[in-house]
This record gives sequence, C-alpha cells and structure tokens, in this order.
Amino acid sequence: MGILGPLAFLSSLALAVAAWLVGPGLAARWRRQRVLRRPFPAAWREILRRRMPLYARLPPDLQQRLKQRAQLLIAEKPFIGCAGLVVSDEMRVLIAAQAALLLLHPQAGRFADLRQVLVYPGPFVVERASQDASGLTHETRRALAGESWQQGQVLLSWDDVLAGAADPGDGHNVVIHEFAHQLDQERGRANGAPWLGGRDHYARWAAVLGAEYAALRARLARDETGAIDAYAATSPAEFFAVVSEHFFEQPQLLAQHHGALFAELARYYGVDPRDW
Repeated sequence: MGILGPLAFLSSLALAVAAWLVGPGLAARWRRQRVLRRPFPAAWREILRRRMPLYARLPPDLQQRLKQRAQLLIAEKPFIGCAGLVVSDEMRVLIAAQAALLLLHPQAGRFADLRQVLVYPGPFVVERASQDASGLTHETRRALAGESWQQGQVLLSWDDVLAGAADPGDGHNVVIHEFAHQLDQERGRANGAPWLGGRDHYARWAAVLGAEYAALRARLARDETGAIDAYAATSPAEFFAVVSEHFFEQPQLLAQHHGALFAELARYYGVDPRDW
C-alpha cells in the first residue's frame, strides 16, 4: 500500500471521530456527504430507464436530485423482505426513486422518522378491529397494496410498486401514496397537513384543501365523478395522499380542474410536473 492510502484512511477516520465528538447531527451530515460523493451506479440508472418511464422525462437537474435523494434513502433506510421475499437492488432502487419524487424540493427533508420499508411479493393481508352501529367489535381482514405507520414503517406490495412505476399517467402510485403519508405523519398523526415550513402557510393550505375535500365529498354524495379518485374522500389524510398521486402522475388534469389545489401542491413539493 502506498503512502496516500494510509493517509487517506487516517484522514477519513479523523473526520469520523470529530463528527462523533461534536454530535449526532454533524455525524449524520458527514455520512450523507460521504454517500453523495459516490457515483450513482450505472446498474441503478439502467433500472430506472427500464422500470420507471417518468425518470426519463425529468429535466437533467431533477434527475440528478432524484438520484441523490434515492441514494440517501437506500443508504439510510433498511429494506426488508417479507413472506419469503428476498429484496434486490432493483427493489431498493425503484422504491427509493419513486419516493424521492416527493423530495425534489431543494429544501425537502428526508423522511426523518422512517425506520424501515417492508416489501411483500404482492398484496398483503392485515387485520383490523372495527365497531358496528351497536358497539360490537369485529375483526376484519383486508388485502392491501401498501400501508404507512406512524411508528416509521412503510409496507409495500412489490407487484404494485412495479405497476405504479410502469404507468406514470394513471394517477395510481402506491409508493407516492404511502410516502406522502410518511410526510404527513412526521409531526404526529396523519391529518392531511404535513409540515409546511412555517405556521403562516397553514391558513391557505387548510382553506384550499379543506374546500376541495368538502367539494369532493359533496360530488360523491350526488354520484358525480371527477378528476380526483373517490378514495380521497375517506379522510383528510387520504385526500392528501391521493391528490399527491394525481399531482405527479396527472398534473395537467389536476391543474385544469383544481387549479388552487394544484398550486398548493406545487408550492409544497417545489416542482411543476406539467413541465416534464
């Protein structure tokens, strides 16, 4: 080994020790900078070209930002296979890249509360306790494509991850949906109001999304359809997750029929997908 090898190693070691001594915040920043100094692997770019048509439509600067955000997610968050599934690089890259769409804002966070991503081969069954009108509790079983838990877990069906990436124009993307819930859950229970960067932004957000949510429920009560999927009327949290799917996958349609809503989402996510 030449003299530069040991020196480089000692330098890196010294930086790591210094970061540890100063505190966890600096240590985390040092680790992220180290990850971002690595080139995005050519094999990962091929996965995006093959599996995620939306990636090719992004402007070069957003492609670069998406790759960086995806690298950090892969480096920092464990991806765990369930029901016998062995997680591959393709799974990590495709999930991370779609989740990174929500982090394209230059000042975006990084799903700080996310602890792990659980990946199932296909839809998975969950059991829920519910009460009927008489107060009796029943156990119900449902097959889901995805779920987001406030405890920092995202559960995904790999079959649905593939389907969502393959068709970027159908308005349905399980990764965008569940990771939008993670953004919503960063400040507590999901309620359709993620952290907006300051208290003064919430009045306009609440007015616009509240009016759109009420209007959707009114339309459905009249058996009318529209540009927003009916599942968005389930709750304010589901409304935010569903319209996030429409924002990234059907931006022209959403902007045409719900201009104020589109503008709020564009401010929040820091991008305008109509340009892609």
